[in-house]
Amino acid sequence: MTNVVGYWVHTWDPVALRVGPLAVRGYGLMYLIGFGIGYGLLWWRQRAGLLKLPSVEALEDLVFYGFCGVLIGGRLGHCVFYELGHYLRAPWEIVMIWRGGMSSHGGFVGVMVALWLFGRRWQVSFLHLLDNVVVAAGPGLFFGRIGNFINAELWGRVTNVPWAVIFPCVDGQPRHPVQIYQAIAEGVVSFAILVMVGRKRRAEGMLSGLFAVIYGVGRLVTEEFRESTEALAGPWGLGVTQGQFLTLFVLAIGIGLLLRCVWVGRERS
Repeated sequence: MTNVVGYWVHTWDPVALRVGPLAVRGYGLMYLIGFGIGYGLLWWRQRAGLLKLPSVEALEDLVFYGFCGVLIGGRLGHCVFYELGHYLRAPWEIVMIWRGGMSSHGGFVGVMVALWLFGRRWQVSFLHLLDNVVVAAGPGLFFGRIGNFINAELWGRVTNVPWAVIFPCVDGQPRHPVQIYQAIAEGVVSFAILVMVGRKRRAEGMLSGLFAVIYGVGRLVTEEFRESTEALAGPWGLGVTQGQFLTLFVLAIGIGLLLRCVWVGRERS
């Protein structure tokens, strides 16, 4: 047992605002803030000539497609990757997003499908769209993880570090606030680097590859601090979490995209 004196206790109400019978949950509010900032970033990139869309209507369409991709892909990803048995027994709970339960990996797949469909409709390169969307993805990832923290879900292992947090819904032990670690690694770090690199037009696929590598490394490292549960356990007894296992594919795609940029650059030189 760890001495719990002096640690911050998580007592946040997951409901941010109540208006009569209507409850606005902090988790959903975080997603809305992330999307709002993401829309602003895409609008700025369009104005700066970094995002090549034919009209404002197309930009609004892109945001709608992206929203649907994150929402549908993220939720289905969670249901399939982490709790398939439960949702097969209770499929009506799939739509209960307000309870939490979104997968970033599922969201990635959903967004890529959405961008492919959008690109076909508007005749815009898939990689060009993806390069711009990953720049705007950082705030969404950051606020999504803050939503996890508000919901007191996806907590970390027991620790005695000074910044540990006690989650009464779990037990009385101080734990790593992995949600905050991942908000910084996946959201802040990736956003800062991509905004800096993405100020100029780059070879198609470079920003997407860079994002995937940064996200992949950050996720692999921070997952080491997460509490292991049956739902989060990786397949085949490999000694990795499900999140780490899925992240290996993201990392491989990122490395592949960066190598593609190098190869294309050599062919053109």
